[in-house]
Amino acid sequence: MLFTVAYEMLGSAADAEDVLQESWLRWAGVDLGTVQDQRAYLVRIVTRQALDRLRTLGRRKESYVGPWLPEPLLTAPDVAEDAELAESVSMAMLLVLETLAPLERAVFVLREVFDLAYAEIAEAVDKSPAAVRQLAYRARAHVAARRPRGVVSAAETRNALEAFQRAVETGDLQNLLDILAPDVVLLGDGGGVVQATLSPVVGAGSVARVLAAGLGRLAASARQPAQVNGYPALIVRQDGEIDTVLALRIDDGLVTGLYAVRNPEKLSRMQHETALCR
Repeated sequence: MLFTVAYEMLGSAADAEDVLQESWLRWAGVDLGTVQDQRAYLVRIVTRQALDRLRTLGRRKESYVGPWLPEPLLTAPDVAEDAELAESVSMAMLLVLETLAPLERAVFVLREVFDLAYAEIAEAVDKSPAAVRQLAYRARAHVAARRPRGVVSAAETRNALEAFQRAVETGDLQNLLDILAPDVVLLGDGGGVVQATLSPVVGAGSVARVLAAGLGRLAASARQPAQVNGYPALIVRQDGEIDTVLALRIDDGLVTGLYAVRNPEKLSRMQHETALCR
């Protein structure tokens, strides 16, 4: 649960693990006799450490080569069964959370995902309950304006992904265009380490041509469906190694966002399932 808190605040499993290590060191020095609610106390420590790390990450992202995408996680089926948790850790939602200020992000995650009381959140972020309520209001309004237009089930995403795969396999550009929204956006994250689009690719025609050129030349066996961040996605392999993780955002039955993570430093978690819970 603490890892999930840190990951939702940071969008990076590696940084979330570092936060847990730092939090453990602080927890190890606490006199447990003075702690009334251990869960709340731990959440407070992790939140404060994550906020510090979030500010550092902001500076790091300013010099990042190309678009920055969250680190994808191979998740177990039980994550998809919790619709609210799956939506909160989806690539699309994590990108929305990236547009929040650090304190707003922390308050939104703790309130909307983990359902903490305002008083608990106030202690975690060192603000008054009134200030936390205001932060929560602003964050909710900001996210509501940018989140997917409706909660999409894993089955809907899986159906869209299967149609997407068929279109890529047949090389039929029209079939691909039929499942892409007119204003679809493709983001690629190579981190300056491997080749990826350095700016967003916008529009069904442009995105379809990029996908046909990149995925269409691969054998079907190189594209493996998987559960990534709570939703169906594609893992693309080259010479048996994971080359790309491709996640989709679905709105009204059409693909409106494609997120291609290629930075090798962000793919280490795709070798085994990561447990997430609320």
